[in-house]
Amino acid sequence: MAQSTYTLNIWQRIAYCLAFALIYCVSLLPFWLLYRLSDLIFLLAYYVVGYRKAIVRKNLRDSFPEKDEKELRKIERTFYRWFGDYIVETLKLFSMSKKSMRRHMVFRNPEMLEEMVAKGQSVALYLGHYCNWEWITSIPLWFKGNYAGSQVYHVLESHVMDKLLLYSRHRMGTENVKIMDVLRYIVDNRKAGLPVVMGFISDQVPFWNNIGHWLTFLNHPNTPVLTGTERIARRYDMACVYIDIKRLRRGYYEAEYQLMTATPKDEPDLAITTDYFRRLEQSIQRQPAFWLWTHNRWKRTYEEYERRLDPATGKVRL
Repeated sequence: MAQSTYTLNIWQRIAYCLAFALIYCVSLLPFWLLYRLSDLIFLLAYYVVGYRKAIVRKNLRDSFPEKDEKELRKIERTFYRWFGDYIVETLKLFSMSKKSMRRHMVFRNPEMLEEMVAKGQSVALYLGHYCNWEWITSIPLWFKGNYAGSQVYHVLESHVMDKLLLYSRHRMGTENVKIMDVLRYIVDNRKAGLPVVMGFISDQVPFWNNIGHWLTFLNHPNTPVLTGTERIARRYDMACVYIDIKRLRRGYYEAEYQLMTATPKDEPDLAITTDYFRRLEQSIQRQPAFWLWTHNRWKRTYEEYERRLDPATGKVRL
């Protein structure tokens, strides 16, 4: 597990202990009762607070111009219902047993990763903020082997929330690797003879200076995307695998590994990144309600990017 680079002060320690105790007690509730709590979250978020409803509505309208208003509203309501489920399912992770997790989060073809690891090849797992990405940390429950299982970890501004998520995300056997430590983590494990199986959530909004490519995604012709995962995979010859997730019913998900390439160095530049976004787009179009639509994915425009770009240095002004 990633070690914190900070020390909580006395008030933060108190807040952490209280928050942990509350979350852990809630997580002990049976699923049926947690989903009643989710229903309440839905009512509050959608009808009372209207949490980011304007962003959700705009994102859906722009992404699916072929759908009429009635269908878009149905997707919108389904999204908010699922969003409540995602919250309580994430809380459940604090005490959920491994046996229960294997019933609720199923990986259909773990032999794909087993074969790669057996050959000593590291794997870059591509996924997005789709279905329950927190439960993807249960990958080690589905295949064994001599490897280092991990996910890239972004340090949160709140130290209390940071430590809480660190706890939940390592319970099923994976390590949290801070983004600034990814290269060192891969190198250290390679020296130890361990292939790395690392998860990358790659659909975030990149900072201006991290925009590596623009492509069409969900009907948006100029979507800025991160290319760091592809660069890492090429550098260390990591197989690139997309995790295609489906929601079967409330509280039950199924994941399938899809090989994008086992030889990243042979692929054209940016081809892997483009392939990932095409696959993620197909997943979203199949079950559109289960992507994180509250995320303001298209807030950075190509026009503003050009204004910020310094032609003399090729760098972007922040």
